[in-house]
Amino acid sequence: MRLSSMADYAVVTMSVAARHCGGARVSATELAEEAGLPLPTVQKLVSLLGRAGLLRSVRGAGGGLQLARPAAAITLADIVEAVEGPIALTACVQAGKHDCALEDNCTVRPHWGAVNEALRGALANVPLTQLAATPTAEPVRKVPA
Repeated sequence: MRLSSMADYAVVTMSVAARHCGGARVSATELAEEAGLPLPTVQKLVSLLGRAGLLRSVRGAGGGLQLARPAAAITLADIVEAVEGPIALTACVQAGKHDCALEDNCTVRPHWGAVNEALRGALANVPLTQLAATPTAEPVRKVPA
């Protein structure tokens, strides 16, 4: 499984926004500059993330963008689903959204729901606070001679 570029960019954008949490509101232009992304891409993401209730736009003097809820209450699963829709490795688990030649005889289909829930659960265990944290250097591991 691989995230789409837009989902990846959404994670980067939300991480940048989280670093401003508690500070002044940030503009889409500032988010784009800090994330190293094109402004039109960030504007599209801001719209998607806003519709999902992850970002909030405040108008007027001192306006800008801010997280719609605390960074600790936003997960990687929330961000991915805001851009990609429900997390599903196969289309057969979504009602009316499958066209599979094996559908009538598939013995694996009943299990995909559990697999998808496990994947979503893993992504839901990664809070935005972790994604926004400045990485620390990991200790160098010595390779045995």
